[in-house]
Amino acid sequence: MSDRYQGFASSPLGKLLVTNLGLPSPTRLERYRAGDPLVDGTVLVGGAGRLVADLPAVLGELGIGSATTDAEDATYKALVFDATGITDTTGLVALQEFFTPLVRRLATCPRVVVLGTTPESVSGGERVAQRALEGFTRSLGKEIGRGGTVQLVHVSAGAEGALASTLGFLLSPKSAYVSGQVVRIGAHGSTTAETVADWSLPLQGKVALVTGASRGIGEQIARTLHRDGARVVGVDVPQAASELQALMRGLDGDHLVLDITAKDAPQRIAHHLRTEHGGVDVVVHNAGITRDKKLANMGTDRWESVIGVNLTAPERITRVLLDEGVVHPNGRIVGVASIAGIAGNVGQTNYAASKAGVIGLVDSLADELEDGITINAVAPGFIITAMTAAVPFATREVGQRLNALSQGGLPVDVAEAIAWYANPASTAVNGNVVRVCGQMMLGA
Repeated sequence: MSDRYQGFASSPLGKLLVTNLGLPSPTRLERYRAGDPLVDGTVLVGGAGRLVADLPAVLGELGIGSATTDAEDATYKALVFDATGITDTTGLVALQEFFTPLVRRLATCPRVVVLGTTPESVSGGERVAQRALEGFTRSLGKEIGRGGTVQLVHVSAGAEGALASTLGFLLSPKSAYVSGQVVRIGAHGSTTAETVADWSLPLQGKVALVTGASRGIGEQIARTLHRDGARVVGVDVPQAASELQALMRGLDGDHLVLDITAKDAPQRIAHHLRTEHGGVDVVVHNAGITRDKKLANMGTDRWESVIGVNLTAPERITRVLLDEGVVHPNGRIVGVASIAGIAGNVGQTNYAASKAGVIGLVDSLADELEDGITINAVAPGFIITAMTAAVPFATREVGQRLNALSQGGLPVDVAEAIAWYANPASTAVNGNVVRVCGQMMLGA
């Protein structure tokens, strides 16, 4: 679906009006296509700490070119700064000294990643300084412009060798609509990473379950995981059976038609995965519904149906798959939350409760899982789908523009974040909730 305002703003007349009236001027975002390099340009690495020396080798493993010395007047596609060596607040000036000369020399749709230490793992002045990094990165994300993104990655002690999958995602066009986020590596469970033989097909030989897979975001999740090598098992309700079957045929996948809220749904899913595929490696709880009403006008049926589909069913399915050993070691469980579960929305007390509950499921299980199994969630913001196309024009425009990128995201943006979580090398990425929202100006 095209963004008409973005098209107008890039026209000669539109550029004139946007400039003179101070209107949002969204940059057309670069998005990854199979076969593209992860980074089309050079990454400049800087800083001082326990990570910087190994960063060129990590980037080289991903096929990303890097430099450790700034070449005068050079243009960079991305910047990676190791801030783990900042142990007191006076050391924060290193951020200004590194970034100030460089921010005007970044290419279009640039990427910035700051690496820090998990604040809770240190104390005193170091904890203060490391916590300060979050304010820096979130603010720079709102300043950088030109379709750029900025992230903070907290790397726990011992997880220094588990950076590759996260840097591959955050430095590439796969993270086009993710900005101002804090990612934690090694904070829950494992601090190691499985070796990936082929970074272009990290899910080769893996089985991925996707609920609500027939259309919209679910369809793009299925397509993206298939692109990365997975055999996809799509699940959807009987009303969507024909679309689901057609999609899975095109992806050489498998399908299961059922209502995930049915009493026996978790057992049926577990049985199918065990008998037809020998288990599962990636579980994506994408199925979701809305039944909006202000709470004063909401009936019990609206409340229970939303909670049942969006929260209770994923919780029940997850518990059965884990209890019955259907999820393979180094498996992945991914929930689809929402910015509504973080910031709230008028008329969506039921939906927001269900999506906050998905985040609660991540919090509940992150420290309980064993054998390298992880659980994470994405929290989409305004994603352009057939559903949002039906939203009144004025409401839709406000929803799309109130973020640092001044535009709505696409279903593939959510799918790419899930593929990063699903990567076998993301074992140390556990207990995270990353917002795919273009860094919303409010509530994010």
